[in-house]
Amino acid sequence: MRIDIGCGPGKESGYLGIDRKLYPGVDIVCDICEGIPLPDNTAEFVMASRVMPYVNDLFAALSEIHRISTHKAVICILSPYAHSFPHISNPMFKQKFDEYTPRYLTGSFFQPSLSPISPEIPDYPAPAPPFDFRLLRMELFYQYPFDDSLYETEELEVLKTLQSNVVHEIMYHFAVIKQEISREELEAMSRKVYPEPRALFQRRLRSQNRQN
Repeated sequence: MRIDIGCGPGKESGYLGIDRKLYPGVDIVCDICEGIPLPDNTAEFVMASRVMPYVNDLFAALSEIHRISTHKAVICILSPYAHSFPHISNPMFKQKFDEYTPRYLTGSFFQPSLSPISPEIPDYPAPAPPFDFRLLRMELFYQYPFDDSLYETEELEVLKTLQSNVVHEIMYHFAVIKQEISREELEAMSRKVYPEPRALFQRRLRSQNRQN
């Protein structure tokens, strides 16, 4: 089963839609922090597009997503990037997401070879959470004027470290881990192509048009 968490009125095609409000197309109305009315090990793919910053208790929400997901299910999270003034100023955003976030979602971090680096957290290392999400892929979406071909990847890496308002959104694909898994299996999973939010279609189209 594929599930679209916080789908609103624009549920992804072929997904079971979950939201706190009964929009057209929503199949289950609930607050995911308080429990999702689905059995354990139900979902094989979960989409959470631009919704996780709004949840009141991130670990409660992720614990429920982990519970209803099968071992090696894939979770796609698209969220506003933490270090952007419009996002910092938004009083509705209760959770923040950046390159460090994947370190806080597992007690056994895995760095995919084809993904941007999730830096180590030396001073205040993250304790093991009550779930296990291993990073498969992470992608940064830059905002104007950094979203064109004027900058090399290395330049963008330096810019986003030194200043705010360089990155607009961040997307992760995580593997749900409930059993032992090897680094080789995780690396193989990280090289697969997975669904992504429909909301990214126009962004990718604009990027392609600029490059052409």
